[in-house]
Amino acid sequence: MDCCLIGIPVQTGTHQNGCIMGPDAFRTAELSETLADLGHTVSDQGNLAPQIIPEKNHSNKAIHHLTETVGWAQTLEAAAYTATKKGQFPIFLGGDHSLSIGTVPGVTRAAKDKGQEQFVLWLDAHPDFHVLSSTQSGNLHGTPMAYCTGRAGFEGIYPDLRAAVPPENVCMMGIRSVDEAERAALAEDAVQVFDMRALDEHGIVKPLRAFLERVAAANGALHVSLDVDFLEPTIAPAVGTTVPGGATFREAHLVMEMLNDSGLVTSLDMVELNPFLDERGRTANLMVDLCASLFGRKVLDRPTQSY
Repeated sequence: MDCCLIGIPVQTGTHQNGCIMGPDAFRTAELSETLADLGHTVSDQGNLAPQIIPEKNHSNKAIHHLTETVGWAQTLEAAAYTATKKGQFPIFLGGDHSLSIGTVPGVTRAAKDKGQEQFVLWLDAHPDFHVLSSTQSGNLHGTPMAYCTGRAGFEGIYPDLRAAVPPENVCMMGIRSVDEAERAALAEDAVQVFDMRALDEHGIVKPLRAFLERVAAANGALHVSLDVDFLEPTIAPAVGTTVPGGATFREAHLVMEMLNDSGLVTSLDMVELNPFLDERGRTANLMVDLCASLFGRKVLDRPTQSY
């Protein structure tokens, strides 16, 4: 594949400092070299910056860094659209999950231009399904999927969506921390949610396979958004939103290998890596290892790692 690395040092969507270092931590963990060793071509666009825009305000006083976050969204929507239109496979290196406010609409607009349906696999402990009025923390990394699926509540603040993702085309896996407002919104919507109890009871293979079959039947484009907190924090501590009970090393690699087998993935977010909270780079290395599985490394090919 023609892989395009796009660095997004954004931490305005969270109160926890450190995600600004995420893109360079992925580079230090040799993401580019790993993909090249697997036979892919790799270009690195470096780190982007938010657009400078007029000040944005909202009546919810808990919200912080609104203007800068919207500026990031405008930059990233254009970057994601451009890379996808060129036929590249964009890998968005975060940065907190507010970056998906821009990346998902950008790839969705490109898919619409090609006459494709956009699908999203959301691998996260959180559904990030708040609207601006419902967030109590004011952390805008909790809003991307509500916005990208076209829910009301962002008009005049976030950029106007040129293409929304149909809610029924979203599959969330690993969910285990949901606010009441998000729970109510999800109950009204057609988003598929597989929390960790569902995965514990039924396994991860069956629901993921069913979702991938739907994507294939629609000849759809598939965006994968991989949050560090999808993983069990004992194996991936470098995240400011740790929630116990996440995906194991083996489950996460199984997901990535199934995605590679499907041949359906067209873009990827790697988000919420906070190197300030890491232990000798173990989380960055694990995320790069998972990315390698998505791009074709098999279980028998995995090198021994030391820490």
